[in-house]
Amino acid sequence: MLNPIHLRTLTEAVRTGSFAETARLLGYTTSAVSQQIAMLERAVGAQLFERSARSVRPTAIAERMALLSRDALAALSELEREVRALTRGDAGTLRLASFATANARIMASTLAAIVERRPGADVLLDEGEPDEVLAGVLDGDRDAAVVFAYDLDPRTWPRELVATPLLSEPLVLVTSPVHRLAARSDASLVEVADERWICTRGDTAGSKSLERLCATAGFVPRITLRSNDYGVVCSLVRRGLGVAVVPKLAIGTDSGLGVLRISDAEVFRRILALHRPSNTNPLLPIVLDALRAQCQAIAQRWS
Repeated sequence: MLNPIHLRTLTEAVRTGSFAETARLLGYTTSAVSQQIAMLERAVGAQLFERSARSVRPTAIAERMALLSRDALAALSELEREVRALTRGDAGTLRLASFATANARIMASTLAAIVERRPGADVLLDEGEPDEVLAGVLDGDRDAAVVFAYDLDPRTWPRELVATPLLSEPLVLVTSPVHRLAARSDASLVEVADERWICTRGDTAGSKSLERLCATAGFVPRITLRSNDYGVVCSLVRRGLGVAVVPKLAIGTDSGLGVLRISDAEVFRRILALHRPSNTNPLLPIVLDALRAQCQAIAQRWS
């Protein structure tokens, strides 16, 4: 196979008609250029330059080789540029998954930051609950997934994955804006034990957490409405159809709700990112940094 370095030297020598000028332009010595041309001549089995004491003249073979080499060398240069971009994370594809609340409150800003830093990269995002996205990370279809776990419904993650903590969300009591407790900063769950409750589906971690939280307060919540969309839960609460306990991230910045700290117990939903330790995608550290920065900003707003 012909050496592309030698071909680049050949094309420059044919263009300039001078080994000395070629050496100056490419950063070699004249002797190095002469040696490269000699090695190329041995490789092709033909003389490429007629040499005299004062000049060199390309042969017809050299001129034809130089012409044919230009497109190949341009393609090789483009390949080198693309490989460098991929290894730096300036290009390539980042495949992520996250759950709905995080997509709305965390991922939108995070992805915008990534695109701003690496405009040549493609970022793909899927949505799903933790159990729905784990397989994609384990089998390599996803580079990382943002997931959650409730303190009152503990779980473990596969040992094959690295878990990066991002945010600890307090669970809060939410009421309609005209509820008798709405103006307060905190309340005991006992104070709303007889209310109608709105919650996620019965097999979810959010529902199990509510039941266990209420059990510690000494009652069973009367759940009348259920939705796995916290936006829907908050909308129902806002209309006065019941009260709810939700992770703070689900509320948003202008909810129109009564938001109260639960005085009975301090419990959290933990948000974290999962990825395979063997993942070498150069975009992965960038997204983890962006996620940590975004979650840190959220935590600071809450403090």
